[in-house]
Amino acid sequence: MNVAVIAAHPDDELLGVGGTVARHVDRGDRVRLAVMCEGISVRYHPERHAEVQSQARAAAAILGVTDVVLRDLPDQRLDTLSLTDIVREIDGVLAGLDPEIVYTHFGGDINRDHRILTEAVLVATRPYSAPSVREILMFETPSSTEWGSETLIPTFNPTVFVDVGPTLERKIEAFLHYTKEVRDFPHPRSAEALRDRARYWGSLVNRPAAEPFALVRSLR
Repeated sequence: MNVAVIAAHPDDELLGVGGTVARHVDRGDRVRLAVMCEGISVRYHPERHAEVQSQARAAAAILGVTDVVLRDLPDQRLDTLSLTDIVREIDGVLAGLDPEIVYTHFGGDINRDHRILTEAVLVATRPYSAPSVREILMFETPSSTEWGSETLIPTFNPTVFVDVGPTLERKIEAFLHYTKEVRDFPHPRSAEALRDRARYWGSLVNRPAAEPFALVRSLR
């Protein structure tokens, strides 16, 4: 099975779906991780670009992924681009992979980049545009998804859960490679909080740890 993960910023590809990615790899699936924004222009100095890209590849390797796509769309400024331009970038990510499963951000995140990227992914993966796609799942991004408000955008209501008990520690180890993104507990982007979050979601489905997803569509 071919799987695509399309995330906005470096570390987004791990926070909500890293354990699930490792499960796919362990099952023998082909996984492509795509990070669409350069991840530095707002938060860091440009000279850190190579460092962030190196961290992304090292993190992916811990999950067992070698197919990593790193794009240079402007961090926190996707609203300065046309949706057509972003869709074109996603088309390039999907080309040659023909994924059956696509993971991307929850469309109600408070982070605008996440919302815009999700809209572009849904355009690029319309059934007649990407006929190989059989399932689209949206993942949460800790410190972003939970701050959405129903007065403006829908809240995250997951209906699909993946047991990540066997892979949770690999996800945490991979995330720790993003040294500038790791925070102290109780920040939601701390290692301890990520473990607690996985345990919480797991408790809802009688598993030690899980990652939750909102289903967009599934062709059975």
